[in-house]
Amino acid sequence: MIQEMSADQVSYIFRNMEDTVCLTSRKGDLLYANPAAEKLFGLDRTADAKIWDVIPFVTGNDELIQLFIDGVMEKKSLQSLVDYYRKDGSKARLRVSLTCGSDGLILFVISDLTNLLKLKFAFARYTSPEIADIVMTTPDGEKQGGQTREVTILMSDLRGFTAMSTHLSSMELIDLINHYFEFMSEAISRNKGTVIEFLGDGIFSVFGAPIDLPDHPAAAVRCAVEMQNAMEKVNAWNREKGYPELEMGIGIHTGLAVVGNIGSEHKMKYGCMGETVNLAGRLESLSTGGQIYISEKTLKMIPEGVTVAGENSFMPKGGRDELKVFEITGIGKDLHLNGLSNKIEWEELPSRGVYPFHLLNGKVVGEETYHGQFFRMSADGKYAWMKTDRHLFRLDNLMIRIADADVYAKVTAVEANGYTIRFTSKPDHLKELMEKA
Repeated sequence: MIQEMSADQVSYIFRNMEDTVCLTSRKGDLLYANPAAEKLFGLDRTADAKIWDVIPFVTGNDELIQLFIDGVMEKKSLQSLVDYYRKDGSKARLRVSLTCGSDGLILFVISDLTNLLKLKFAFARYTSPEIADIVMTTPDGEKQGGQTREVTILMSDLRGFTAMSTHLSSMELIDLINHYFEFMSEAISRNKGTVIEFLGDGIFSVFGAPIDLPDHPAAAVRCAVEMQNAMEKVNAWNREKGYPELEMGIGIHTGLAVVGNIGSEHKMKYGCMGETVNLAGRLESLSTGGQIYISEKTLKMIPEGVTVAGENSFMPKGGRDELKVFEITGIGKDLHLNGLSNKIEWEELPSRGVYPFHLLNGKVVGEETYHGQFFRMSADGKYAWMKTDRHLFRLDNLMIRIADADVYAKVTAVEANGYTIRFTSKPDHLKELMEKA
């Protein structure tokens, strides 16, 4: 049987609470304040005052003062978040709970959330605001475990970044990649996605978890277009700083994934696992700089119009059936990739050199050596046209040895008498190397 507590017991509890506790009359006269209240408001125990009179009358405290007055006058229980400025000018974030008793007394319980919010903000920078909010504000936020749900995974990665990074100092590299991540993270957050983690120069993000998002396939595609368009500003800044320009490929797939807290009691992270994640990564690896590849399932789940620039298929690892993949350049009527041009401006190579190349299987370089003769290169240096006796397929990845440089490329078009390839990693002076060879 629950026994009623005495007034001394209640007073003891209030005195030892970290939260501020104030008791007023029905007119707002301050009848009791615990030590936490005295510390927060700098109260003078000997002074008679209304509860709103104890608040320093400085700019920014108007909302808190009015909250106290309205609560007492209206005799209505409430809970509210409000800023509070101390006499020394420091700012606190308070949660104010007001309860009106049947005896006419009014109880104020005030929690200082300042440190908690600082911790949450810091934690969010290492994860994401959505994950930080769940971990810190829900009862099961820190527990291990997950659930299977349908999500859309967006994977992005920079092209040729590893080779490029060897020419930058450590400080320049961090400066460049942080600036790039800032723009990409803003686009993901704006479209209600969640960054799971940064994978070197890549980004692994999810739409539809941990927060429900009914239109997650469309949101991910909109985000991808915005990310590619944001590369213009990223590279404008890079040019000003004397940094190399960046190119990014994106892959998107929708399906079931296990999402939740993964790890041990000593170290956990919020993550996504499953074939959906693997397929999104595979689509990303098929793309070249500036491209967005989405799966057929993602395409079918988007009600608004999607602009498709090309279609292909690939065999997933361990799969029996090929999966269709679509290169997209826009979504809806107004969101399209900037500066698109399907026409390649070719320039003849006077030397028409023959160079050895290897096929890549993932990141593994094949042992067999083949040879290709290069006839043309695009004016922007991104494409080349070559002939080879080795039959190649669209999306094949190549490592080509030109002079002393390892050049990486992807086959983008198979023609009757040759192949168009798109360089994914190359030295800036590649054309000069080919002319000298």
